[in-house]
Amino acid sequence: MTVLRTCWVIDTNTALDFLVFEDVRAQALLQGLKSGVYCWLVCQPMRDELARVLDYPLIAKRRLQRSLSVADVLRELDALSDMREVPAKAMYTCKDPDDQVFIDLAVAHNASLVSKDHAVLAMRGRLKRLGIVVSATPPQGD
Repeated sequence: MTVLRTCWVIDTNTALDFLVFEDVRAQALLQGLKSGVYCWLVCQPMRDELARVLDYPLIAKRRLQRSLSVADVLRELDALSDMREVPAKAMYTCKDPDDQVFIDLAVAHNASLVSKDHAVLAMRGRLKRLGIVVSATPPQGD
């Protein structure tokens, strides 16, 4: 029997919730990734963005409190995610150019998208027409 995994594109803030901040609201997503119930699609610009923000003061403080190096967090990302090629631009354009790659990847792979970003959330209706589910909160288990 083949089990279908739900594939997610996860924005940087949500990834930080489970990779650095141990946010309880993101724990079901983390457990789903670890168990293989969910797959996390990423491309190099997403990994680069995460690497960059890990040294922002608030994030670095929490990371260091947990004795996590930037390399530790990126290793966890690599272990939990499925690296894909940078996708072609989707037919819809996000007002925030930094968030476009998340939309592009979700559309390219017909994946669900979890994002706290208002510019992404404002695109829910348009993306729904393409079959893309956009959620402001991580999945809480299937």
